[in-house]
Amino acid sequence: MKKYFLSALLTLILYNFTSAQTSSVLWYNQPAVEWEEGLPVGNGRLGAMVMGTPGQEHLQLNEDSLWPGGYDDWGLADGKRADLDQIRGYLLAGENKKADSLLVLKFSRKGVIRSHQTMGDLWFDFEFNEVENYRRSLNLETATVLTQFISEGFEVSQEVIASVPDDALIIRFKTTHPKGFNGKITMSRPEDNGFATAETTALNDRQLEMSGMITQRGGQLDSKPIKILNGVKFRTLIFAQNQTGDISTSDSSLIISGAKEFMLKLVSETSFYHEDFESETDRQLERIQLKSWGEILHAHEKEYASWFDRMSLHLGADKSDDFATDQRIERVKNGKVDLHLEKLLFDYGRYLLISSSRPGTNPANLQGLWNEHIAAPWNADYHVNINLQMNYWPADVTNLSELNQPLFDFIDGVIENGKNAARENFDMAGSMVPHTTDLWQVAFLRAATAYWGSWIGAGGWIGRHYWDHYLFTQDQKFLEERAYPALSAISAFYSDWLVEYPKDGKLVSSPSTSPENQFINDQGETVASTMGAAMDQQIIADVFNNYLKTSEILGKETPLLEKVKSQLANLRPGVQIADDGRILEWDQPYEENEKGHRHMSHLYAFHPGDAITSSATPEAFAAVRKSLEFRLANGGAGTGWSRAWLINFSARLLDGEMAHEHIQKLLSQSLYPNLFDGHPPFQIDGNFGYTAGVADMLVQSHETGMIRLLPALPKAWANGSVKGLKARGNYTIDMTWQDGELKTYRIHAGKSGRILVYYDGSELDLDLERGQSFEVEL
Repeated sequence: MKKYFLSALLTLILYNFTSAQTSSVLWYNQPAVEWEEGLPVGNGRLGAMVMGTPGQEHLQLNEDSLWPGGYDDWGLADGKRADLDQIRGYLLAGENKKADSLLVLKFSRKGVIRSHQTMGDLWFDFEFNEVENYRRSLNLETATVLTQFISEGFEVSQEVIASVPDDALIIRFKTTHPKGFNGKITMSRPEDNGFATAETTALNDRQLEMSGMITQRGGQLDSKPIKILNGVKFRTLIFAQNQTGDISTSDSSLIISGAKEFMLKLVSETSFYHEDFESETDRQLERIQLKSWGEILHAHEKEYASWFDRMSLHLGADKSDDFATDQRIERVKNGKVDLHLEKLLFDYGRYLLISSSRPGTNPANLQGLWNEHIAAPWNADYHVNINLQMNYWPADVTNLSELNQPLFDFIDGVIENGKNAARENFDMAGSMVPHTTDLWQVAFLRAATAYWGSWIGAGGWIGRHYWDHYLFTQDQKFLEERAYPALSAISAFYSDWLVEYPKDGKLVSSPSTSPENQFINDQGETVASTMGAAMDQQIIADVFNNYLKTSEILGKETPLLEKVKSQLANLRPGVQIADDGRILEWDQPYEENEKGHRHMSHLYAFHPGDAITSSATPEAFAAVRKSLEFRLANGGAGTGWSRAWLINFSARLLDGEMAHEHIQKLLSQSLYPNLFDGHPPFQIDGNFGYTAGVADMLVQSHETGMIRLLPALPKAWANGSVKGLKARGNYTIDMTWQDGELKTYRIHAGKSGRILVYYDGSELDLDLERGQSFEVEL
């Protein structure tokens, strides 16, 4: 292996990276029929799905705080320390099934239905008799949905944006038709089990109001029906502003007569964000009521570009307008390789994160922001056993670090509530973060079965996100004020949770499961609970290590610190290699109940963790590949988010061809026409996981003090460029490559320090001051 070193203070040099410019636009030749064909817009809090139907347009509306219930509605499960001791006794006796049953009975609130909900629908009924030259598009570079067509020889267009500066949905209609637009606009919300949930009225000749409260009459708690008759209240206003023609109201509709151009401005406020939300809605509309389309659009595009334009990716020289997006998916299903679609889906992940997670909003949920249901799949809530974490995998690496803020704000609250669960349920210090939670930051376990909901590893996994965010940003204030308290609380719980493993006296998690898998015990029973499942051991080691590193950086010395040091040294390894070369998923080589399970929980230490690397642990690195090969040989990775995780695994294996194979399968098997990830049904984590995986194929920085350039470049990506990717240590990376070989790269330091840059057997040791750049042309 070639190796050379350079240590110098380098002056800032700007390099002009050139590449084939292709637009990043989803487009279609027909309107959406199904919801999963609609095009999403969002400003983090407020969003819509635009269907683009000529004359009969439909916008499905969303707001991120529309949940039934409240913070203090439901308490913890009934379990106490004595129940935990009994469960542990069952496990010591080899009675896993009894342990499973008691774990669910005492510590879980079992089946729960309390869902994020749709705001409602905006309906249009216009008169267009003929439609030709139809095109519907979402421009990811400007965050604008545009519908265009010709009617009776005249142009008709509709533009939709979700503006952050004006905190509103804005729709502009234009036509050259001499009759203009003629028809009505209404707003409604679905019923909740036959009961009205909102009322729409006309306030004046230009304004509609829809107001209501979120309920869940088909709710569930402890696997029993429960009517949730209270929830977040909301008020939504639509204001119509016309250039020509007339606008009036009739009952609860806006009547449009002969308008050749008009705008709709929609604002909505909720009791979750504002105590006086009704008046706040009036104030919000008043702030934007007189603004022109040009003024609103300019502010929207400028603000959005400040996020989206931080980085760019180009793959090959595919022309972007050759095929409609749905046609591109069909071509991939037929075996074609479509580099533009791969680039488009990468950009789409960043677009969706920018549109569903902004400072001051709630974090992106299982569907991001976009949900048409009263009772959504899996409640469109926050699953913390991979899904919520995967939502934020692309944030730091694709230069969107500040979009993590809603995640940390939310999890801080869950950790605070988790302190009650740790104390009341388990008689332990610190915080127990549950597998699943919702807007109200509840900290109880949930699930009627032990194998997927009775898991205590969520805190450690989400704790890694705090640590990784620090590694990327080098933000000392964040480390001290946000990461350290979180890691301390999570570590304190695990410190109290650990018990001795009977066979070797090492410390293990008990009870311990491997979400969402089960094994066959010595009695031939299908069970979930054991002592020291691999994922728990790996996660606890990870959070302990990160807590110790954080304490060292900040100069903290506490009794917990010394205790954790001692426990980490005696922790049973979470990475154990079986006789067949695979990593054990549980504490022993049990037979898997589902050999091709979609969760690869026992590979946490490899990704998103950093304990297994090619450079430091080659034997375990090889065992990861064997583990993945076994899963895949038995039908694993059938779902969108699981396939996205496999792209990330493949990138970490430094195997570009394997990664690209899974990209092809994701494109052909797990995408809806609008590029939403299909679990099925829709789950947005696969979109975010894909974007993170592509970034990891191009730059990796999880190995201490090292950046790998193009570590998993597939042959299909022979030519390309990327600008603005981030690496841990607060480095920004620009690169170009040609014929599969790196041609130029630029590394910009956001903080002073040394870094080893690795590419294709060569190493370069850089010593950069903050603000300096180093560039190479090969």
